Amino acid sequence: MTTDRIICTREGAVGQIVFNNPDRHNAMSLDMWRGGAAAIRELCDAGDVRAIVLTGAGDKAFVAGADISKFGEERDSQAAIDEYNAAVRGFQEALTHTPMPTIAKIGGYCIGGGLAIALCCDIRIATEDSRFAVPAAKLGLGYAANGIERLMQIVGPSFAMEIFYTARQFDAGEALTMGLVNRVVPRAELTEYCDGYTTRISQNAPLTIRAVKTAVTENLKAPSDRDTALCDAQVAACFTSQDYIEGRTAFMEKRKPQFTGA
Repeated sequence: MTTDRIICTREGAVGQIVFNNPDRHNAMSLDMWRGGAAAIRELCDAGDVRAIVLTGAGDKAFVAGADISKFGEERDSQAAIDEYNAAVRGFQEALTHTPMPTIAKIGGYCIGGGLAIALCCDIRIATEDSRFAVPAAKLGLGYAANGIERLMQIVGPSFAMEIFYTARQFDAGEALTMGLVNRVVPRAELTEYCDGYTTRISQNAPLTIRAVKTAVTENLKAPSDRDTALCDAQVAACFTSQDYIEGRTAFMEKRKPQFTGA
């Protein structure tokens, strides 16, 4: 880890990454993009982490975009811009390609780059007072096609265009209607609700979950680009695993299965 603005912890089989820049609504700087990618790799390399939760420090924001106050030193030349963009890309790719489920635990502002982070997660759970926006059209910014594609995959083309065209903030109810978030809960219940999700996920068969995540990822690609052999191999691995035996045995014995991922 290279920065105290990214806090990486774990409790049992669940890892957590906290964006720790509350004075700036957890806006992302270069060291945070790099530190976030390192934290994801650390949790993936642990081998026994079954879910990762990403959240923001404080009670104001998940992530409110990029830290513009750092642009003078971090994006003051084309080389620096390329370096910054590579760090963003590295973080997003690391998050998107984690083999275990990822959950964005959203409280407050989820804006611009913060929304892009949330979209890289598998599940998004937000508080009732959360706000979402992509303000690119207010700033004259171009937006990469792959970023727009991910939003389109989640909310569809019409809502994606509405989000970009208006550049306005959408409340949690609107986000739920669009499918931008999976669940909306009162702020006081957010931690308990997310803990319940991660507990349930971590108690389920990790090989099954990995196979499903791979299948979803591949099915979002063009048919010619899909690695169906990988999907088939992961399904086959489920049926030859000790967890499959454990699942059947636990069902017959009417008890909770104890899955190991083997």
